[in-house]
Amino acid sequence: MSDRYRDALDTAGRLLGQPLTLPLAEGEPPSGEDFRRLATEHTFGDSWSRGVLDTRVRALISVAVAATLGTHEPLRGQLRIALNSGVTREEIVELFIHLEAYAGAARAFDSYQIAVAVFGETSG
Repeated sequence: MSDRYRDALDTAGRLLGQPLTLPLAEGEPPSGEDFRRLATEHTFGDSWSRGVLDTRVRALISVAVAATLGTHEPLRGQLRIALNSGVTREEIVELFIHLEAYAGAARAFDSYQIAVAVFGETSG
């Protein structure tokens, strides 16, 4: 494992509050490991490590993007990152209220249900 990949996994684990595990699924070709490594290095090594935006702002942006795109599993991860980065549940609810105006009620409500489930997994 390269230092770059290890650093990206460490950053992901810190942000998520738990280790990021990326096992290959049944039937997935070995090149899937390359995809997962490259995506992890780019996301958590290149993007999240930049210093212009703080982690809270990046987390809120990432929740909004994942919710708008309707990507449920990434949204769960982004919500965990947001909560671990000091974003409050109230701020997340406010984000969904704002998202409803721009991405539509159905998308916002669907994503909000995922947020409620993640809230139930965490204390606070």
